[in-house]
Amino acid sequence: MKNRHRSLKNNCGPLFPIYYEQHFGAFIKNLYSNGYTKFTIDGYHGSVKHFGIWLKRNSIPLKKINDNVISIFSKHHCRCIGKRKGNKVSYKYVNRIRNFVSYLIQKKFILQKNNSPKIQSSLLVKFKKSLHLRGLASITIMHYERSITELLSLLGGNPKKYNSTIIRRVICDAAKKYSLPATKKLTTALRAYLRFLAIENECCPDLDAAVPTVAQWKLSSLPKYITKNEVDRVIASCDIHTKVGLRDRSIILFLARLGLRAGDIIHMRIDDINWKESTLRVRGKGRREAVLPLTQEVGDALLAYMKKGRPQVTISQVFLCFNAPHRPFPFSSDISSIVKAAISRAKIIDPPSRGASLLRHSAATTMLRNGATLEAVSAVLRHRSLDMTSYYAKVDIRMLARIAQPWPEGAPNVK
Repeated sequence: MKNRHRSLKNNCGPLFPIYYEQHFGAFIKNLYSNGYTKFTIDGYHGSVKHFGIWLKRNSIPLKKINDNVISIFSKHHCRCIGKRKGNKVSYKYVNRIRNFVSYLIQKKFILQKNNSPKIQSSLLVKFKKSLHLRGLASITIMHYERSITELLSLLGGNPKKYNSTIIRRVICDAAKKYSLPATKKLTTALRAYLRFLAIENECCPDLDAAVPTVAQWKLSSLPKYITKNEVDRVIASCDIHTKVGLRDRSIILFLARLGLRAGDIIHMRIDDINWKESTLRVRGKGRREAVLPLTQEVGDALLAYMKKGRPQVTISQVFLCFNAPHRPFPFSSDISSIVKAAISRAKIIDPPSRGASLLRHSAATTMLRNGATLEAVSAVLRHRSLDMTSYYAKVDIRMLARIAQPWPEGAPNVK
């Protein structure tokens, strides 16, 4: 590697040797520590060398490097020294350079002018802060922000002029363009925003009551679940002889046995696990914490992943991506993708859904069918109201049979 570094140092013009010893070597060490392979790192060597030669040819100093310069480099008719396929560079090739330049900016070796941020209304900024203080998750705040930003173009920027007529018209127009779930998200966000404005004395009070209700019976649908045998097949589909299989099996067991949400999985931290007491601390919605028992099956799977599968990196989250750079899962949908792949491997025929919530619903229905009370299931699922837990009782036929009333006139005669 030293010979390769020396070659880069001698040929790359303005990029080297100014930051070579201090920054490029540290950048390479950072790539190794984040799980990049030698093959990938060799690609970074070639890309940075090429970029340095191009900068020297065009007399571009370091302080002038920005996104526009990198874009011009990606489109230049290449006559630079080095072996490449054709005279153009690929997206991956240019992305390596972007990553390296970002590293230099992060280390403040290249001072880049901040782009003007998108101007937001001061009220929207305050609204976001209030949501954060209420304990809403970052992803929820992001959805609220998107909804309100979209509605503000229709409502106008002066809350003093809002009235019930304008609000109903805006929502009715939105309902014609969006699906039922999307419209419900808009109305939920708007009610919260109008309540915030009323507290700030920026609009008339009680305007949130003017937001039309999207017609849908509460808890009218049946819970989507699969049987216990099908859940066991999904768990068994994970190959425990691979690191990915160890991770996925542990995730699926948390979902299927403890009824965790996908968000609980991605936010789970190492210090949330109490091995001595066999418990797990879970941070749920609204920053509410709960302590759940770590069963033998779940604990064994988690321990196998931590010892044999988890990358040895200083990241507090338990479950990480294996593709470099090693990092926590960014979205709940990543957990649903793991469940979807396991369901496909298990060859479950026509499942009602394929997301992480399917296993949570299945855990609830299985507990009820095995004799658990609604209170016990509610405690495990961390529901705020017992009414929410009773949603799962609709699929417990034995429980429903106990409370079913006989037909008052006897069985009807069918001819």
